[in-house]
Amino acid sequence: MRTLPVTLSLLMLGSTALTAPALAQDLRIVEDPLELTIHMHWPRAQGYGVGGDTTQIYPVELAAREMTGISLVDQTAGKNTTDAAEAMNLLLAQGNMPDIVGGNLIQQPVNQYGPEGAFLPLNDLVKEHAPHIQAFWDSHPGLMEAISAYDGNYYYIPYLPDGEFGRAWYIRQDWLDKLGLEQPQTVDEYHDVLVAFRDQDPNGNGKKDEIPYFARQWEEVNRLLTLWDARSSGSDTYHDFYVNGDGKLVHPYAQEAYRVGLGHIADWYAEGLIDAEIFTRGSSSRDYLLSENLGGSTHDWFASTSGYNAALADKIDGFNFIPFLPPASAAGVRMEEHRRIPIKPDGWAISYMNEHPIETIKYFDFFFTEEGRNLSNFGVEGETWNMIDGQPVYTDAVLNSDSPVNSQMYLVGAQIYRGYWQDYRYEDQWTSEAAREGIALYQANDLLIDQFLGVAFNQEEQAVYDKYWPSLRTYMLERQQAWILGSGDVDADWDDYIATLNRMGYDQVIEVMNSAYARQYGG
Repeated sequence: MRTLPVTLSLLMLGSTALTAPALAQDLRIVEDPLELTIHMHWPRAQGYGVGGDTTQIYPVELAAREMTGISLVDQTAGKNTTDAAEAMNLLLAQGNMPDIVGGNLIQQPVNQYGPEGAFLPLNDLVKEHAPHIQAFWDSHPGLMEAISAYDGNYYYIPYLPDGEFGRAWYIRQDWLDKLGLEQPQTVDEYHDVLVAFRDQDPNGNGKKDEIPYFARQWEEVNRLLTLWDARSSGSDTYHDFYVNGDGKLVHPYAQEAYRVGLGHIADWYAEGLIDAEIFTRGSSSRDYLLSENLGGSTHDWFASTSGYNAALADKIDGFNFIPFLPPASAAGVRMEEHRRIPIKPDGWAISYMNEHPIETIKYFDFFFTEEGRNLSNFGVEGETWNMIDGQPVYTDAVLNSDSPVNSQMYLVGAQIYRGYWQDYRYEDQWTSEAAREGIALYQANDLLIDQFLGVAFNQEEQAVYDKYWPSLRTYMLERQQAWILGSGDVDADWDDYIATLNRMGYDQVIEVMNSAYARQYGG
């Protein structure tokens, strides 16, 4: 990234001849400016521009243009939908493909249509023209294979998260203290604490308005399944398959433990222990319920959730929302189902219509250089961060803003779903001491479990998956929400539910999932 104050090593040599533009020239990919078109569709923006507004160019994009000579020009399909899969289908259907296809959940379509010619295989391009990406693969064995398609090629450069711990269980310690309660250690104790939050007026306003358990993503209500030894996902993608104790892929929502767990979740919802608006309140629920002194417990990200202690210190006397160990399950197991996955299904690929594949892969490689990695993680040096003692450090304006650091980064074009290697130092700087203590607590108790990294289907397997899985997933989620809301009873409906799954092709999906899994991972 560097439009930059020249590196410390050069300053130590006393060089005054090499200026920032000269350093940028070293990273330049093309002599004459080159424009490449891009489809960039991801949860925060549907289009390659600030907030999806393509007339507002990201500062990161401007800096990358200066350094590489390559400009990205928006050509995003599906700007009127927030569904990345729908946008991808529109893009593929229109035929006029942009040079680069990027954003959310691109792995499955590029692995499906790459071998058919829609996207370029990257193996040789990377080996010959992208030394920094190749160095990453060499130092992280197994990851390149995990994103490869059934033909052995890989077709996209993924977003590569950094760090291990992501989400944790959080509770209002000040409410516990006020009610004379200890942190819950088991699922039954957790239930009793939530009941106390509901009934004993811990916010002290004389109203029975507390929301014992809430979540800003409704899918997080499913994390409660783990308290009855069920699963909600096998990866950091919601509703994913997982590898069971026999080494076989299954789906969590077709297991007997799920029936038991969901029955308890429905009971908790009926008891008023779970936010009545869990499915509709949306992403602002954490802000609203904590700032209004209503929310008692959740499952959410370490860094951003712990930040509320400082943000609300002046508004709510004694406010103390802290991570606590996952309550032991009905079988006595403590585990944290969510962890940072080493590779995401997000990133970017090169379409078959791209007339500059070498320049494009070099551009992708730029974001794996030190300068490009800093740019994609921290924004523009001198604007959002400075290099201090060899470390990228956010400015006081960024760290002390009312807006979360990650939200600020999204608006400048950093931390977006391009193919890049995340740097945990980006998050560590705004992680509070309470969150650090929570991470240490989780680390000391060895709570993380292995993740399913996905499979690459051959054409026949893909056809089976595409035929059955979308409708199966929709049916599973419809029944799940209905049961939690009290429409039907999971125990009474279970046999018919399983029979319906099998009629809809669940067995066939599991068969091709395991066929692909055995081929890819030697299971």
